[in-house]
Amino acid sequence: MNDWPEDGGHGRNANSQPEGARRMRHVQRPQAPQQPQHGYDQGYGQDQGYNPNFTQAQGSGYDSGYSSGQVYGGPQGGRQGGGAQGGGPGNVPPYSPQGPGRPAPDWRKRAKIGSIVLAVGVLAWGIGTYAWASSQMRNEVDLSKVIERPSEGDCTTYLIVGSDSREGMSAEDKKKLHTGSAEGKRTDSMMILAACSSGNTMVSLPRDSWVTIPSFVGSESGKQYPARGGSKLNAAYAMDGPELLVRTVEFNTGLRIDHYAEIGFAGFANIVDALGGVELNIEKGFKDKKSGADFQAGEQTLNGEQALAFVRTRYAFAESDFARTKNQQKFLSALANQAATPGTILNPFALYPTLGAGLDTLIVDKDMSLYDLGKMFFAMKGISGGNGKSMNMPLAGSAPQNSYKWDMQKVKQLVEQIRNDEKVTVESNR
Repeated sequence: MNDWPEDGGHGRNANSQPEGARRMRHVQRPQAPQQPQHGYDQGYGQDQGYNPNFTQAQGSGYDSGYSSGQVYGGPQGGRQGGGAQGGGPGNVPPYSPQGPGRPAPDWRKRAKIGSIVLAVGVLAWGIGTYAWASSQMRNEVDLSKVIERPSEGDCTTYLIVGSDSREGMSAEDKKKLHTGSAEGKRTDSMMILAACSSGNTMVSLPRDSWVTIPSFVGSESGKQYPARGGSKLNAAYAMDGPELLVRTVEFNTGLRIDHYAEIGFAGFANIVDALGGVELNIEKGFKDKKSGADFQAGEQTLNGEQALAFVRTRYAFAESDFARTKNQQKFLSALANQAATPGTILNPFALYPTLGAGLDTLIVDKDMSLYDLGKMFFAMKGISGGNGKSMNMPLAGSAPQNSYKWDMQKVKQLVEQIRNDEKVTVESNR
C-alpha cells in the first residue's frame, strides 16, 4: 500500500489550502507566574536556576509580538520582568515632583487637619483666657444680704456705680487726675442698665435724688436698722455700702437688681488707657478747673485722664448733674462700643491689658460671671448702636437740701415696661 497522498507526494490535495493559511490550533499561553515572595525575578524560579527561555512578556502576561528583548514601561509598582521595585528599566514609575515612588500630597486632608488644629488652639486660648479673667474678678458684693426684694422680671438688670474711690492711687496720680484726697469712697454716679430683648435701656439716677432709705440688715454687723425717710440716694452707699444701695434702689423703684458693678477713678482711667483711648464726638467745647476738663468741639480720642475729667464735670454746665449724667451715658456707650469689638476681643495684646486694667478695680456681686459682665458691655454697646435708649430718671420737681423728687407715676410705668420686657416709651423731663 502506498501511504503517500495522491497529490503527487507534495503533501497537498486539490482542496487543501496552504499551511500558513490554515487556522492554527489554539495554543494555551502559559499563565503569568505568581509574584515572587522575595528578591529579584528575572527568569528565575524560586530555588531554580536561570531559565533562558523566560521572557518579560511571559512574566507580565502581555505578548508584545516580539520573541525577545526588554519591554519598557511595565505596570507601576510591580515586580514583573525586567526590574526590581523602583529600580529596573521595566518598572519606571510616572513622574512625581515629590520624587520617584512617592504619592502626591493630599491637600484636602492637610487642610482638614490644619483647621482642626487651629480650632483646638483657639478653643484652648479662649478657655484659658476665660479662666484667667474669671480668677481676676472681684466678686465682693453679697446681694443675698439684701432683704425684702422685688420679684424677678424678664430683663437682666445691672446697677452700675462709679465711685470716687482713690484706692491704689499715688499722690501724683491724685494730682494728675484732679481727684482730691478725700478718705473713704462715695458714689459719684449711678445708673440702671436693663438688658432686654425689646431693646436696652440705661437710666441715670441723680445722686441727689430724694428717697427713703428702708429698714435693712447691716452687711457687716448683721444688725437690723430702721427705715430713714427723706434722704439723698448717695447717703445709702455711705451708710452701708453696695448692699444698702441696692436695697434702697429696689425699695424706691420696685425693680429687682440682678447684678452690681462698681469702678473707681483709677480703674476707669486705666481701662481707657489700656484701650489706647476712646473716640468721642464732643458737640460743644467746655472747661472746668475742678475736674481738669479742657475740651474743644469735634471728634477726638480721649485718654484716661481726659475721660475721667469728661464724666466728672458738672460745674461747667447750667444743668449741672443732669448734663453730667448724659455725658456719662454717652462715654460709657462709646467705651463699651470700642471694648466689645473683634479688634479688642480677638487680639491678646489688647484684650489682656484691658481685662487686667479693669478687673483689678471692678467690684461686682458674687453671682456675676465673666459672661454676665460681657453681656453688660454688649448691652451698653447696643444703646450706642441705636438698639435702646438712655435717659434720666423722670423727675417731679425739687426737694429739700437741693435734691430732686422722682415722678413716681412715670417711674412705675418705666419699671413695668422693663419688668415685662416691653419697649420703653417713658420720656424723661430732664
